[in-house]
Amino acid sequence: MPKLENGLKALVSSLADSPLEGIEQSVSIEVQTAPNPADLTPGEALIAIRSAGLSWVDLLMTSGQYQHMPTLPYTPGMEFAGDVIAVGADSDAIWLNQPVFVDCFSVGPRSSGAYQHAGGFASYAVVPVSVIRKIPTDWTYDQACNFAGNYETAYHCLVTRGQLKADESLLILGASGATGVAAIQVAKSLGARVLATTRTAHKVEQLKQLGADHVICTQGESDGDVRRFRDDVKLLTDNRGVDCVYDGVGGPTSLEAIRCTRFGARFLIVGWASTPDVARGRGRRGAPNANRIPTNLILMKSLDVLGCPAVISTKHDPSLRATRQDDLLLWAEQGRIKPYISHRFQLQNLKEALLAKWTGDIIGGCAILAPDLPLRQT
Repeated sequence: MPKLENGLKALVSSLADSPLEGIEQSVSIEVQTAPNPADLTPGEALIAIRSAGLSWVDLLMTSGQYQHMPTLPYTPGMEFAGDVIAVGADSDAIWLNQPVFVDCFSVGPRSSGAYQHAGGFASYAVVPVSVIRKIPTDWTYDQACNFAGNYETAYHCLVTRGQLKADESLLILGASGATGVAAIQVAKSLGARVLATTRTAHKVEQLKQLGADHVICTQGESDGDVRRFRDDVKLLTDNRGVDCVYDGVGGPTSLEAIRCTRFGARFLIVGWASTPDVARGRGRRGAPNANRIPTNLILMKSLDVLGCPAVISTKHDPSLRATRQDDLLLWAEQGRIKPYISHRFQLQNLKEALLAKWTGDIIGGCAILAPDLPLRQT
């Protein structure tokens, strides 16, 4: 194994009561010097991390709000990309010196098993060779590390669960988020008509450039209010309502979106970004602030309400992944999908990045850049 310079890693050693508390008080995450990785065992690869994606899940995990919590302390960062600088015995040497991204379903803090510690907010990571993937043609490290989690989530929601078809209308709530932008591109790849929502007016034109057919600003008169937007949707659908809703937001926006649906529509639940404090915090459960949707409207509109947890569903049925991975990689090579990265931060500025994610400044993906260390030393 090559000799290495000491790197950095982020470490979560305690949990806050809310994501914002964890960011502002720095009680949860600190960046510290990382020891050099241990010698590789057979079948392992050493990755010099170039870029890691910043996920909404990272915010939820630091306050114990996520449904799956790694053992403390842990290094956050669901996805990362970099260069293979060493491989262990019996590993395929073809990967050596290649730019790759890792399968975030198999390693990192959202996974289980021996490589849960291999988070992306670090200079290096040791992972099995079996989880490294070739970066799609003409993609950057930043795009590659904002791919699998976001696009597999969108695909699972829209294709596997929602059965979205060409020429159907789709309303995407919170379309400027990482999975929201992915959902726009996946839906357009399927031939659907996309109506996207955002809380902030300055994101409207950007979402149109990213592929949305129509963009609706949902911000009410006061901060945090949701204005009535069902009339906008009905006007855009000839008073019929949308065939399908992609809901990664929750709260009042969900209620208004239900009123935008046609009779017999599908309502796909993928997250609750507007109401992150649904659990008790610090890893406890009970969900005293759980989201609620009206059963009377569900009944009268004959809606199919479907939960769409990509990671949990894949854990229960691993066969779900093969087709969606093949489709997404094909679409990537065809140029039909490509992650959009609006912000980049150095690892040393992780607190600033987390705050930008929390406040909604980021459109699409965000990249955390590892320190520029020599890849090899003699």
